[in-house]
Amino acid sequence: MGTAYVALFNYCFARKHGGQFILRIEDTDTARSSAQSEAAILGSLRWLGLTWDEGPEIGGPHGPYRQSERGAIYREHADRLLKEGNAFRCFCTEERLDEMRAQQRAAGRREGYDGLCMNLSETDAAARVAAGERYVVRLKVPSHGICVVKDLLRGDIEIAWELVDMQVLLKQDGMPTYHLANVVDDHLMEITHILRGEEWINSAPKHQLLYKYFGWQMPLLCHLPLLRNPDKSKLSKRKNPTSILFYERMGYLPEALLNYLGRMAWSMPGDEEKFSLPMMVENFSLERISLGGPVFDLTKLQWLNGRWIREDLDQNAFANRVQQWALNEDYLMKLVPLVQKRATVLSDLGPLTLPFFSGTLDITADELVQGKLDPDSVAVALEVALARIEALNWKKDLIEAMFRDIAARMEIKLRDILLPFYVAISGQPASVPLFDAMEILGRDLCRMRLRHAVAVLGGLRSDDKRRWLNELLGQEESSGEEQ
Repeated sequence: MGTAYVALFNYCFARKHGGQFILRIEDTDTARSSAQSEAAILGSLRWLGLTWDEGPEIGGPHGPYRQSERGAIYREHADRLLKEGNAFRCFCTEERLDEMRAQQRAAGRREGYDGLCMNLSETDAAARVAAGERYVVRLKVPSHGICVVKDLLRGDIEIAWELVDMQVLLKQDGMPTYHLANVVDDHLMEITHILRGEEWINSAPKHQLLYKYFGWQMPLLCHLPLLRNPDKSKLSKRKNPTSILFYERMGYLPEALLNYLGRMAWSMPGDEEKFSLPMMVENFSLERISLGGPVFDLTKLQWLNGRWIREDLDQNAFANRVQQWALNEDYLMKLVPLVQKRATVLSDLGPLTLPFFSGTLDITADELVQGKLDPDSVAVALEVALARIEALNWKKDLIEAMFRDIAARMEIKLRDILLPFYVAISGQPASVPLFDAMEILGRDLCRMRLRHAVAVLGGLRSDDKRRWLNELLGQEESSGEEQ
């Protein structure tokens, strides 16, 4: 959702001023990037109607547009920084860095790299490289003075250089961090304006320094206010569904979702709440962006989506949208193998397919705990699954393996632990195969239903069970770090 929000404002700015809207895939983090995640980004933006002028699957004069395909370019620029004395090789181990941070915390000092390797001679650094020592490339940062960041919305922002860390630019695997890659790419792709989230304000001095070292003109910056949860915290998938694909699966209209994202931090002349993308482009100006933290309110989004359904779709258009949403052949053919073998008459399809055409299910605590598990054990299992699915490759065999592992860790039979999940995911204690259903429904809708089930139970009601949950999650987090 945050990506779409920022993309929308960049799109409107570019279209309003006759510029080009460029899409670039930041996939240098190999642990978090995949073809699946890229497809989700491209599919989500296309569904919303945010088409790009240059980028993946379209091409353009500044390609390639996947940062994983531009490694040689970044290494060339890192070598230039090293040669000119504006960066240095850092040979510090993770153990040494962890110890350094612990000492800084204990002394009440700001955490940051202490510059141990900055003064190594070129001869010493070259000898250590030749000996096979692993290293990263870090940015040299002034230790005194003030950096002034110019922002189109906020004016001059002053940040003391002593608060700016010696950023890693090139990792041990030779891949760049966001900071080096984006500065190099923005320059080579002739970017003139950057609209991005305000969480990047503190990184702006590092980027400004890189532009100075390379002798390039820095693009103009505009830091947009962050989307917030109703409690004013940063919008997070742990509190609100944040995937565009979730809202598509729930049956929201792309026009309504874009409309809602647009009014998050911007207003139309006359303050009309319902407006189309062309209307937003026509009236767009940075001066109408509000710096207050916009609150993402599902109730308000549903109200706006309802207006689009009632006011902009006639009966034929409404029927077509329903068909595109869930009655299309691709989606129905995923369901056929699950329901055909369980149906005796065609009217059986109603209850069998109900989970696939619903959002939040109407379930009770009694339904969730009707098996052999007590309420706290059910809540623990649901919470562990919620944590585990975040990093899970969303395939039914891996979903099954996850449940088997949870059952083993909790020393509970698999069939006993699955019953509350059948209720949480399908609304029924027995339905179509659970793992197949979860794969088809998708991670985001399953996450929402599991979170709803935890809320129905009232959460964990015992300190012992909370400790148990923390132990189970601690084991899982350690396992994930080792991988």
